[in-house]
Amino acid sequence: MAAPVFTGSPCEIRSRHTSVKWVAYPAEVLPMWVAEMDAAPCEPVVEAVTAAMRRGDTGYAWGPPYAEALARFARARWDWEPAVAQCTVVADVMIGVAEVLRAVTGPGDAVVVSPPCYDSFFGFTQALGRRSVEAPLTAQGRLSEDSLAGAFAEATAAGARAAYVLCNPQNPTGTVHTRAELEMLAALAERFGVQVVADEIHAPLVYAGGPAFVPYLSVAGGERGIAVFSPSKGWNLAGLKSALVVFGTATGSIQGAFHEVHTHGASHVAVQAHIAALDDGREWLDRAMAELTANLTLLGEELAAQLPQVRWQRPEATYLAWLDCRGLGLGDDPAAEFLRLGRVALSSGPRYGRVDGAGFARFNVATSPLVIREAVSRMALAVPR
Repeated sequence: MAAPVFTGSPCEIRSRHTSVKWVAYPAEVLPMWVAEMDAAPCEPVVEAVTAAMRRGDTGYAWGPPYAEALARFARARWDWEPAVAQCTVVADVMIGVAEVLRAVTGPGDAVVVSPPCYDSFFGFTQALGRRSVEAPLTAQGRLSEDSLAGAFAEATAAGARAAYVLCNPQNPTGTVHTRAELEMLAALAERFGVQVVADEIHAPLVYAGGPAFVPYLSVAGGERGIAVFSPSKGWNLAGLKSALVVFGTATGSIQGAFHEVHTHGASHVAVQAHIAALDDGREWLDRAMAELTANLTLLGEELAAQLPQVRWQRPEATYLAWLDCRGLGLGDDPAAEFLRLGRVALSSGPRYGRVDGAGFARFNVATSPLVIREAVSRMALAVPR
């Protein structure tokens, strides 16, 4: 039997890591925040990186083999296959999203997002000199046709250019958008002239028994969209920088405008690691997903026992739990109180939407069961008795 993917005490895990999750806070703080896994590495990835270093194969990145590996994985898992010619290698997913936004909008133009959504969508939009327009999800975490239509109308007023950044699956809610929802989005985008850019980094992390992941470019109208993908989240490879921008078949002029300045920065070693993950790391991914399923069940049990006022919807994808802590009486930013009183670091809900994230916190379950139990116990210390 294979060894567990997620194992170890907080002290053991901390001793193995020097990345941001475990060093950003003092040693007495238990980190449950940033989307990194505390995972045993995928052995085919280890072998690929080690072999590349031993060969001295450490030059500049070359994208076509990476795109071919994505096509093989997408065909096997999602019954969809992007053409290699549609793909361009970039440094990472958010760099890819940012460069697409730079290509399709100008300073002062609008970027529409659907909060609660990945907090970097707001930060990158601001850094690019664009303005954010919000089309909030429903209370159930679904895309809203009325919300999107209103935001698209506002964003394109007076003929302005606009883009919509889709999180598919959605971070932090774990929502897997359905084909019908994505086709509704595509129709609205065509109607208002909005360019859809889909961040699909969490696509490999969809749970068995729930809705299947639907690539945005595979739906009717998706040919006018652009998607960005990387195995970095599914196989815990964020420190190995590389991603692919996949251009819809009707966006050739945008792809043609991508200069080397847009694509510079991907790591050749990372590309080889990502190819190994996509081709040879599927069994590891399946084991990780089975353990994450159990971890979510454990989180639910611990919350019910220690913090029954916390409400949450089990995510359909991602290893992130979006916790409604409004019943705890800890204010708009309960994560701040968990940190102050319990010395446990969750992600602050308002970062994912000032209004739609108020009273929420994001909890990362990609760790050992021992850490999850300890984290909930620490959270409970912040609640008045």
